[in-house]
Amino acid sequence: MSITQNEKISQVKDTTLVVGIDISSETHYARAFDWRGLELAKVFKCESASYGFENFSEWLSELCKTNQKDNIIIGAEPTGHYWFTLAEYLKENGIKFVFVNPMHVKRTKELDDNHPSKNDRKDPKVIAKLVIEGRYLIPYIPEDIYAELRVMNESRMRINKELVAIKNRIKRWFAIYFPEYKNVFGNWECDSSIEVLLNIPLPADAVNMGADAINQLWRAKKIRAVGIKRAKLLVEVAANSIGVKQGVNAARCEISMLIEDFLKKKEQEQRVIEILETLCIQVPNADKLLNIKGVGILTVASFLGEVGDIRRFDSPKQIQKLAGLAITENSSGKYKGQSCISKRGRKLLRYTLFQAVMSMIMHLPEFKELHRYYTTRAKNPLKGKQSKVALCCKVIRIFYVLLNKGVEYDSQKLMKDIVRPEVIVA
Repeated sequence: MSITQNEKISQVKDTTLVVGIDISSETHYARAFDWRGLELAKVFKCESASYGFENFSEWLSELCKTNQKDNIIIGAEPTGHYWFTLAEYLKENGIKFVFVNPMHVKRTKELDDNHPSKNDRKDPKVIAKLVIEGRYLIPYIPEDIYAELRVMNESRMRINKELVAIKNRIKRWFAIYFPEYKNVFGNWECDSSIEVLLNIPLPADAVNMGADAINQLWRAKKIRAVGIKRAKLLVEVAANSIGVKQGVNAARCEISMLIEDFLKKKEQEQRVIEILETLCIQVPNADKLLNIKGVGILTVASFLGEVGDIRRFDSPKQIQKLAGLAITENSSGKYKGQSCISKRGRKLLRYTLFQAVMSMIMHLPEFKELHRYYTTRAKNPLKGKQSKVALCCKVIRIFYVLLNKGVEYDSQKLMKDIVRPEVIVA
Protein backbone atom coordinates (compact mmCIF):
# COMPACT_ATOMS: atom_id res chain seq x y z
CA MET A 1 0.00 0.00 0.00
CA SER A 2 2.71 2.47 0.96
CA ILE A 3 4.77 3.89 -1.91
CA THR A 4 7.01 6.96 -1.89
CA GLN A 5 7.30 9.53 -4.65
CA ASN A 6 10.85 8.35 -5.42
CA GLU A 7 9.48 4.86 -6.02
CA LYS A 8 6.79 6.31 -8.27
CA ILE A 9 9.37 8.27 -10.29
CA SER A 10 11.61 5.20 -10.61
CA GLN A 11 8.75 3.29 -12.25
CA VAL A 12 8.90 5.70 -15.20
CA LYS A 13 11.91 4.41 -17.16
CA ASP A 14 13.27 5.07 -20.63
CA THR A 15 11.28 2.06 -21.84
CA THR A 16 8.01 3.35 -20.34
CA LEU A 17 5.21 4.79 -22.43
CA VAL A 18 3.36 7.45 -20.40
CA VAL A 19 -0.14 8.25 -21.59
CA GLY A 20 -2.36 11.02 -20.27
CA ILE A 21 -6.05 10.60 -20.96
CA ASP A 22 -8.90 13.04 -20.45
CA ILE A 23 -11.98 10.99 -19.59
CA SER A 24 -15.51 12.09 -20.41
CA SER A 25 -18.92 10.44 -20.68
CA GLU A 26 -18.67 9.50 -24.36
CA THR A 27 -15.26 10.37 -25.85
CA HIS A 28 -11.78 10.11 -24.32
CA TYR A 29 -8.71 12.05 -25.53
CA ALA A 30 -5.23 10.58 -25.06
CA ARG A 31 -1.66 11.80 -25.66
CA ALA A 32 1.52 9.70 -25.37
CA PHE A 33 4.98 10.74 -24.09
CA ASP A 34 8.30 9.19 -23.23
CA TRP A 35 10.04 9.48 -19.86
CA ARG A 36 11.55 12.89 -20.78
CA GLY A 37 8.19 14.39 -21.74
CA LEU A 38 8.67 14.22 -25.53
CA GLU A 39 5.39 13.63 -27.33
CA LEU A 40 5.37 10.47 -29.44
CA ALA A 41 2.12 10.81 -31.41
CA LYS A 42 -0.80 13.05 -32.20
CA VAL A 43 -3.85 13.29 -29.99
CA PHE A 44 -5.81 10.03 -30.06
CA LYS A 45 -9.58 10.05 -29.67
CA CYS A 46 -11.54 6.96 -28.64
CA GLU A 47 -15.16 6.27 -27.85
CA SER A 48 -16.32 4.94 -24.49
CA ALA A 49 -17.36 1.61 -25.99
CA SER A 50 -15.83 -1.82 -26.61
CA TYR A 51 -14.66 -0.93 -30.14
CA GLY A 52 -13.19 2.34 -28.84
CA PHE A 53 -11.23 0.52 -26.13
CA GLU A 54 -9.96 -1.99 -28.70
CA ASN A 55 -8.79 0.83 -30.97
CA PHE A 56 -7.10 2.44 -27.97
CA SER A 57 -5.32 -0.83 -27.15
CA GLU A 58 -4.13 -1.19 -30.76
CA TRP A 59 -2.84 2.41 -30.71
CA LEU A 60 -0.86 1.68 -27.53
CA SER A 61 0.61 -1.51 -29.01
CA GLU A 62 1.68 0.29 -32.17
CA LEU A 63 3.35 3.08 -30.15
CA CYS A 64 5.22 0.57 -27.99
CA LYS A 65 6.44 -1.29 -31.05
CA THR A 66 7.50 1.88 -32.90
CA ASN A 67 9.29 3.49 -29.93
CA GLN A 68 10.74 0.35 -28.27
CA LYS A 69 8.62 0.59 -25.11
CA ASP A 70 7.90 -2.46 -22.98
CA ASN A 71 5.55 -1.09 -20.32
CA ILE A 72 2.74 1.45 -20.13
CA ILE A 73 1.45 3.82 -17.45
CA ILE A 74 -1.86 5.55 -18.12
CA GLY A 75 -2.83 8.56 -16.01
CA ALA A 76 -6.23 10.21 -15.68
CA GLU A 77 -8.31 12.47 -13.47
CA PRO A 78 -10.98 10.73 -11.34
CA THR A 79 -13.96 12.19 -13.21
CA GLY A 80 -16.99 10.87 -11.36
CA HIS A 81 -17.99 7.38 -12.53
CA TYR A 82 -16.92 7.69 -16.17
CA TRP A 83 -13.53 6.05 -15.53
CA PHE A 84 -14.91 2.79 -14.11
CA THR A 85 -15.28 0.93 -17.42
CA LEU A 86 -11.90 2.07 -18.78
CA ALA A 87 -10.13 1.10 -15.55
CA GLU A 88 -11.74 -2.35 -15.68
CA TYR A 89 -10.65 -2.84 -19.30
CA LEU A 90 -7.06 -1.74 -18.59
CA LYS A 91 -6.87 -3.98 -15.53
CA GLU A 92 -8.01 -7.00 -17.52
CA ASN A 93 -5.28 -6.26 -20.09
CA GLY A 94 -2.52 -5.80 -17.50
CA ILE A 95 -2.00 -2.07 -18.14
CA LYS A 96 -1.16 0.14 -15.17
CA PHE A 97 -3.75 2.83 -14.48
CA VAL A 98 -3.11 5.76 -12.09
CA PHE A 99 -4.81 8.95 -10.94
CA VAL A 100 -3.57 12.52 -10.71
CA ASN A 101 -5.13 15.10 -8.43
CA PRO A 102 -7.53 17.40 -10.37
CA MET A 103 -6.26 20.34 -8.30
CA HIS A 104 -2.71 19.62 -9.50
CA VAL A 105 -3.94 19.64 -13.09
CA LYS A 106 -5.67 22.97 -12.53
CA ARG A 107 -2.60 24.55 -10.95
CA THR A 108 -0.04 23.31 -13.51
CA LYS A 109 -1.96 23.69 -16.78
CA GLU A 110 -0.34 27.09 -17.49
CA LEU A 111 3.28 25.89 -17.30
CA ASP A 112 3.54 25.06 -21.01
CA ASP A 113 1.57 27.81 -22.75
CA ASN A 114 1.11 30.41 -19.98
CA HIS A 115 -2.62 30.37 -20.72
CA PRO A 116 -5.48 29.50 -18.36
CA SER A 117 -7.49 27.66 -21.02
CA LYS A 118 -8.74 24.14 -20.33
CA ASN A 119 -9.79 21.70 -23.04
CA ASP A 120 -9.86 18.02 -23.91
CA ARG A 121 -6.64 18.20 -25.94
CA LYS A 122 -4.59 20.14 -23.41
CA ASP A 123 -5.48 18.20 -20.25
CA PRO A 124 -3.95 14.85 -21.34
CA LYS A 125 -0.54 16.49 -21.70
CA VAL A 126 -0.73 18.08 -18.23
CA ILE A 127 -1.79 14.73 -16.76
CA ALA A 128 1.07 12.85 -18.44
CA LYS A 129 3.65 15.37 -17.19
CA LEU A 130 2.39 14.90 -13.62
CA VAL A 131 2.71 11.14 -13.99
CA ILE A 132 6.30 11.49 -15.23
CA GLU A 133 7.10 13.54 -12.09
CA GLY A 134 5.64 10.81 -9.87
CA ARG A 135 2.71 12.95 -8.75
CA TYR A 136 0.07 10.27 -9.04
CA LEU A 137 -1.96 7.86 -6.94
CA ILE A 138 -2.70 4.21 -7.58
CA PRO A 139 -6.48 3.73 -7.29
CA TYR A 140 -7.90 0.86 -5.27
CA ILE A 141 -10.72 -0.96 -7.05
CA PRO A 142 -12.56 -3.29 -4.65
CA GLU A 143 -13.04 -6.87 -5.71
CA ASP A 144 -15.34 -9.76 -4.78
CA ILE A 145 -17.08 -9.32 -1.43
CA TYR A 146 -15.62 -5.85 -0.84
CA ALA A 147 -17.01 -4.57 -4.16
CA GLU A 148 -20.44 -5.93 -3.19
CA LEU A 149 -20.25 -4.24 0.21
CA ARG A 150 -19.25 -0.88 -1.25
CA VAL A 151 -22.03 -0.85 -3.84
CA MET A 152 -24.71 -1.91 -1.36
CA ASN A 153 -23.51 0.55 1.26
CA GLU A 154 -23.63 3.40 -1.26
CA SER A 155 -27.17 2.30 -2.12
CA ARG A 156 -28.09 2.40 1.57
CA MET A 157 -26.74 5.94 1.95
CA ARG A 158 -28.61 7.06 -1.18
CA ILE A 159 -31.87 5.57 0.13
CA ASN A 160 -31.30 7.26 3.51
CA LYS A 161 -30.81 10.60 1.78
CA GLU A 162 -34.02 10.15 -0.20
CA LEU A 163 -35.88 9.11 2.96
CA VAL A 164 -34.78 12.30 4.72
CA ALA A 165 -36.03 14.37 1.78
CA ILE A 166 -39.40 12.59 1.82
CA LYS A 167 -39.78 13.04 5.59
CA ASN A 168 -39.06 16.74 5.27
CA ARG A 169 -41.72 17.05 2.56
CA ILE A 170 -44.24 15.27 4.80
CA LYS A 171 -43.42 17.59 7.73
CA ARG A 172 -43.99 20.54 5.42
CA TRP A 173 -47.38 19.08 4.45
CA PHE A 174 -48.36 18.77 8.12
CA ALA A 175 -47.36 22.37 8.81
CA ILE A 176 -49.64 23.57 6.01
CA TYR A 177 -52.73 21.33 6.16
CA PHE A 178 -52.79 19.70 9.62
CA PRO A 179 -50.41 21.40 12.12
CA GLU A 180 -52.06 19.72 15.13
CA TYR A 181 -51.44 16.18 13.84
CA LYS A 182 -48.35 15.79 16.04
CA ASN A 183 -50.55 16.24 19.12
CA VAL A 184 -52.33 12.99 18.24
CA PHE A 185 -49.40 10.90 17.00
CA GLY A 186 -46.00 11.58 18.51
CA ASN A 187 -44.49 9.52 15.71
CA TRP A 188 -46.31 9.81 12.41
CA GLU A 189 -44.39 6.79 11.03
CA CYS A 190 -46.32 4.28 13.19
CA ASP A 191 -48.79 1.91 11.50
CA SER A 192 -51.91 3.59 12.90
CA SER A 193 -50.74 7.01 11.66
CA ILE A 194 -49.84 5.68 8.20
CA GLU A 195 -53.34 4.19 7.90
CA VAL A 196 -54.90 7.55 8.76
CA LEU A 197 -52.72 9.42 6.27
CA LEU A 198 -53.57 7.01 3.48
CA ASN A 199 -57.34 7.16 4.06
CA ILE A 200 -58.32 10.38 5.90
CA PRO A 201 -55.30 12.72 5.82
CA LEU A 202 -57.11 16.06 6.11
CA PRO A 203 -58.85 17.41 9.25
CA ALA A 204 -62.20 17.56 7.41
CA ASP A 205 -61.85 13.89 6.44
CA ALA A 206 -61.33 12.82 10.05
CA VAL A 207 -64.33 14.87 11.25
CA ASN A 208 -66.61 13.49 8.54
CA MET A 209 -65.57 9.90 9.21
CA GLY A 210 -66.07 10.06 12.98
CA ALA A 211 -64.28 8.37 15.87
CA ASP A 212 -66.13 5.03 15.64
CA ALA A 213 -65.36 4.59 11.94
CA ILE A 214 -61.71 5.51 12.48
CA ASN A 215 -61.47 2.92 15.25
CA GLN A 216 -63.03 0.31 12.96
CA LEU A 217 -60.47 1.22 10.28
CA TRP A 218 -57.67 0.34 12.70
CA ARG A 219 -59.43 -2.85 13.83
CA ALA A 220 -59.81 -3.99 10.21
CA LYS A 221 -56.04 -3.66 9.76
CA LYS A 222 -55.46 -5.44 13.11
CA ILE A 223 -53.67 -2.43 14.58
CA ARG A 224 -53.97 -2.88 18.36
CA ALA A 225 -51.82 -0.06 19.75
CA VAL A 226 -54.63 2.50 19.38
CA GLY A 227 -58.36 2.56 20.11
CA ILE A 228 -61.47 4.66 20.48
CA LYS A 229 -59.76 7.10 22.84
CA ARG A 230 -57.12 7.98 20.23
CA ALA A 231 -59.79 8.18 17.53
CA LYS A 232 -61.83 10.67 19.58
CA LEU A 233 -58.71 12.75 20.18
CA LEU A 234 -58.00 12.80 16.44
CA VAL A 235 -61.54 13.99 15.65
CA GLU A 236 -61.43 16.63 18.38
CA VAL A 237 -58.09 18.02 17.21
CA ALA A 238 -59.20 17.93 13.57
CA ALA A 239 -62.37 19.88 14.38
CA ASN A 240 -60.30 22.77 15.75
CA SER A 241 -57.49 22.63 13.20
CA ILE A 242 -56.09 25.82 11.68
CA GLY A 243 -54.83 24.02 8.59
CA VAL A 244 -55.26 25.48 5.11
CA LYS A 245 -58.62 24.50 3.58
CA GLN A 246 -57.91 25.39 -0.04
CA GLY A 247 -56.54 22.95 -2.60
CA VAL A 248 -57.63 19.95 -0.53
CA ASN A 249 -57.88 17.50 -3.45
CA ALA A 250 -54.32 18.21 -4.49
CA ALA A 251 -53.25 17.98 -0.84
CA ARG A 252 -54.77 14.49 -0.54
CA CYS A 253 -52.98 13.41 -3.70
CA GLU A 254 -49.69 14.88 -2.52
CA ILE A 255 -49.68 13.18 0.89
CA SER A 256 -50.77 9.90 -0.67
CA MET A 257 -47.82 9.94 -3.07
CA LEU A 258 -45.43 10.98 -0.31
CA ILE A 259 -46.56 8.13 1.96
CA GLU A 260 -46.27 5.65 -0.90
CA ASP A 261 -42.73 6.86 -1.61
CA PHE A 262 -41.90 6.64 2.11
CA LEU A 263 -43.14 3.06 2.42
CA LYS A 264 -41.32 2.03 -0.77
CA LYS A 265 -38.04 3.52 0.45
CA LYS A 266 -38.42 1.84 3.85
CA GLU A 267 -38.91 -1.48 2.08
CA GLN A 268 -35.81 -0.87 -0.06
CA GLU A 269 -33.82 0.10 3.03
CA GLN A 270 -34.76 -3.12 4.80
CA ARG A 271 -33.85 -5.18 1.74
CA VAL A 272 -30.43 -3.53 1.49
CA ILE A 273 -29.76 -4.06 5.20
CA GLU A 274 -30.56 -7.77 4.87
CA ILE A 275 -28.12 -8.07 1.95
CA LEU A 276 -25.44 -6.20 3.92
CA GLU A 277 -25.87 -8.58 6.85
CA THR A 278 -25.43 -11.56 4.54
CA LEU A 279 -22.31 -10.06 2.95
CA CYS A 280 -20.73 -8.86 6.16
CA ILE A 281 -20.53 -12.24 7.85
CA GLN A 282 -18.59 -13.58 4.85
CA VAL A 283 -15.61 -11.28 5.57
CA PRO A 284 -12.92 -13.00 7.67
CA ASN A 285 -12.96 -11.89 11.33
CA ALA A 286 -15.88 -9.48 10.81
CA ASP A 287 -17.61 -11.24 13.71
CA LYS A 288 -14.86 -9.94 16.02
CA LEU A 289 -16.02 -6.40 15.29
CA LEU A 290 -19.67 -7.28 15.79
CA ASN A 291 -18.86 -8.63 19.25
CA ILE A 292 -17.95 -5.10 20.40
CA LYS A 293 -20.83 -3.49 22.23
CA GLY A 294 -22.06 -0.43 20.37
CA VAL A 295 -20.78 -1.62 16.98
CA GLY A 296 -23.58 -2.79 14.69
CA ILE A 297 -23.80 -4.54 11.37
CA LEU A 298 -24.21 -1.29 9.41
CA THR A 299 -21.07 0.21 10.96
CA VAL A 300 -19.01 -2.87 10.11
CA ALA A 301 -20.44 -3.12 6.58
CA SER A 302 -19.77 0.56 5.90
CA PHE A 303 -16.22 0.33 7.27
CA LEU A 304 -15.36 -2.76 5.21
CA GLY A 305 -16.99 -1.34 2.09
CA GLU A 306 -14.97 1.87 2.30
CA VAL A 307 -11.64 0.35 3.40
CA GLY A 308 -11.77 -2.87 1.40
CA ASP A 309 -9.35 -5.69 2.13
CA ILE A 310 -7.61 -4.70 5.38
CA ARG A 311 -4.53 -6.74 4.41
CA ARG A 312 -3.52 -4.17 1.80
CA PHE A 313 -2.56 -1.72 4.56
CA ASP A 314 0.81 -1.83 6.33
CA SER A 315 -0.31 0.41 9.19
CA PRO A 316 -3.55 1.79 10.66
CA LYS A 317 -2.17 5.28 9.97
CA GLN A 318 -2.79 4.63 6.28
CA ILE A 319 -6.49 4.05 7.01
CA GLN A 320 -6.47 7.21 9.11
CA LYS A 321 -5.17 9.11 6.09
CA LEU A 322 -7.71 7.40 3.82
CA ALA A 323 -10.49 8.65 6.11
CA GLY A 324 -9.17 12.23 5.99
CA LEU A 325 -8.26 12.14 9.69
CA ALA A 326 -4.57 12.94 9.22
CA ILE A 327 -3.52 15.96 11.31
CA THR A 328 -2.38 19.04 9.38
CA GLU A 329 -1.12 22.46 10.43
CA ASN A 330 0.34 25.59 8.85
CA SER A 331 3.58 26.64 10.57
CA SER A 332 6.45 28.92 9.57
CA GLY A 333 9.40 30.01 11.70
CA LYS A 334 8.17 31.02 15.14
CA TYR A 335 4.55 30.90 14.03
CA LYS A 336 2.69 27.70 14.73
CA GLY A 337 -0.78 27.45 13.26
CA GLN A 338 -3.75 25.58 14.65
CA SER A 339 -3.83 21.89 13.77
CA CYS A 340 -6.89 20.22 12.23
CA ILE A 341 -7.81 17.12 10.28
CA SER A 342 -7.13 17.14 6.53
CA LYS A 343 -10.62 15.94 5.45
CA ARG A 344 -8.91 14.65 2.30
CA GLY A 345 -10.17 11.13 2.03
CA ARG A 346 -13.32 9.09 1.92
CA LYS A 347 -16.07 11.16 3.51
CA LEU A 348 -18.34 8.19 4.16
CA LEU A 349 -15.57 6.37 6.04
CA ARG A 350 -15.02 9.42 8.23
CA TYR A 351 -18.75 9.67 8.88
CA THR A 352 -18.97 5.96 9.74
CA LEU A 353 -16.11 6.18 12.24
CA PHE A 354 -17.59 9.26 13.92
CA GLN A 355 -20.99 7.59 14.28
CA ALA A 356 -19.30 4.47 15.69
CA VAL A 357 -17.42 6.54 18.28
CA MET A 358 -20.65 8.26 19.38
CA SER A 359 -22.24 4.86 19.95
CA MET A 360 -19.20 3.38 21.70
CA ILE A 361 -18.96 6.33 24.10
CA MET A 362 -22.56 5.61 25.09
CA HIS A 363 -22.22 1.83 25.45
CA LEU A 364 -18.59 1.17 26.48
CA PRO A 365 -17.32 2.46 29.86
CA GLU A 366 -13.70 2.48 28.65
CA PHE A 367 -14.51 4.79 25.73
CA LYS A 368 -16.57 7.02 27.98
CA GLU A 369 -13.61 7.23 30.36
CA LEU A 370 -11.18 8.00 27.53
CA HIS A 371 -13.45 10.76 26.26
CA ARG A 372 -13.62 12.23 29.76
CA TYR A 373 -9.82 12.00 30.14
CA TYR A 374 -9.08 13.65 26.79
CA THR A 375 -11.41 16.57 27.55
CA THR A 376 -10.37 17.15 31.18
CA ARG A 377 -6.65 16.34 31.35
CA ALA A 378 -4.44 19.06 32.83
CA LYS A 379 -2.09 19.35 29.84
CA ASN A 380 -3.55 20.08 26.41
CA PRO A 381 -7.21 19.19 27.07
CA LEU A 382 -9.20 18.56 23.91
CA LYS A 383 -12.56 19.95 22.92
CA GLY A 384 -15.47 17.54 22.56
CA LYS A 385 -15.20 17.02 18.82
CA GLN A 386 -11.38 16.87 18.95
CA SER A 387 -11.63 14.08 21.51
CA LYS A 388 -14.04 12.16 19.31
CA VAL A 389 -11.68 12.51 16.34
CA ALA A 390 -8.87 11.09 18.51
CA LEU A 391 -11.17 8.20 19.44
CA CYS A 392 -11.94 7.66 15.73
CA CYS A 393 -8.23 7.02 15.20
CA LYS A 394 -8.28 4.60 18.12
CA VAL A 395 -11.25 2.75 16.61
CA ILE A 396 -9.28 2.41 13.37
CA ARG A 397 -6.40 0.79 15.27
CA ILE A 398 -8.78 -1.56 17.09
CA PHE A 399 -10.55 -2.63 13.89
CA TYR A 400 -7.20 -3.05 12.12
CA VAL A 401 -5.86 -5.45 14.77
CA LEU A 402 -9.08 -7.45 15.13
CA LEU A 403 -9.48 -7.96 11.37
CA ASN A 404 -5.81 -8.82 10.80
CA LYS A 405 -5.16 -11.05 13.80
CA GLY A 406 -8.63 -12.39 14.51
CA VAL A 407 -8.38 -11.69 18.27
CA GLU A 408 -11.24 -10.64 20.54
CA TYR A 409 -11.68 -7.07 21.70
CA ASP A 410 -10.07 -6.56 25.14
CA SER A 411 -11.18 -3.49 27.07
CA GLN A 412 -8.52 -3.99 29.75
CA LYS A 413 -5.73 -4.01 27.20
CA LEU A 414 -7.16 -0.86 25.65
CA MET A 415 -6.95 1.03 28.94
CA LYS A 416 -3.44 -0.25 29.71
CA ASP A 417 -2.14 1.06 26.39
CA ILE A 418 -3.08 4.64 27.29
CA VAL A 419 -0.08 6.64 28.50
CA ARG A 420 -0.99 9.31 31.04
CA PRO A 421 1.99 11.59 31.86
CA GLU A 422 0.41 12.87 35.08
CA VAL A 423 0.01 9.30 36.38
CA ILE A 424 3.67 8.50 35.61
CA VAL A 425 4.86 11.63 37.45
CA ALA A 426 2.73 10.77 40.47
